[in-house]
Amino acid sequence: MSTKHKCGWCVGDPLYEAYHDNEWGVPVYDDATLFEFLTLETFQAGLSWITVLRKRDNFRKAFDGFDYIKIASYKQPKIDSLLQDSGIIRNTLKVKAAVTNAQAFIKVQKEFGSFSKYIWGFVDGIPIKNKLKTYKDAPANTPLSDTISKDLKNRGFKFVGSTVVYAHMQATGMVNDHEIGCFRFEEV
Repeated sequence: MSTKHKCGWCVGDPLYEAYHDNEWGVPVYDDATLFEFLTLETFQAGLSWITVLRKRDNFRKAFDGFDYIKIASYKQPKIDSLLQDSGIIRNTLKVKAAVTNAQAFIKVQKEFGSFSKYIWGFVDGIPIKNKLKTYKDAPANTPLSDTISKDLKNRGFKFVGSTVVYAHMQATGMVNDHEIGCFRFEEV
């Protein structure tokens, strides 16, 4: 039985491999999913993605299924309860940023019709397909992620530095950074 070649960063962890095989790099145009990834990426800042991935279900429960309408209206008692939830990353600034980002997300939706139209507008709706021999060749950020980061910050978003934005672009398929030898490279 032959095994399919996968990007080296995910090999060896079943959760990481399932995420790689089924989600990472697949173009996402749904606002709810884009918000989920944006929120998870902001919590990842300074941590490894696998740390966040292992807590993803807990985040879903704690943050009302990533319902940005509900999150935008969180008050201090809900924030306090989140900060007591050991199932998530309990960082005060990041929890508060989730609320701020939900509010900014809704404003972007009102201005552009959807967050998807806004974010995908930076790549004219077409994923950038890089040709990486190894995942180690992937940049941490690019001039485009710098531009998007600056624009998001100007719109009131928090924890959206260029590296976080580039990781979001990779996760949501705005950029295909699968290794050229990976079975997913041509599929997404």
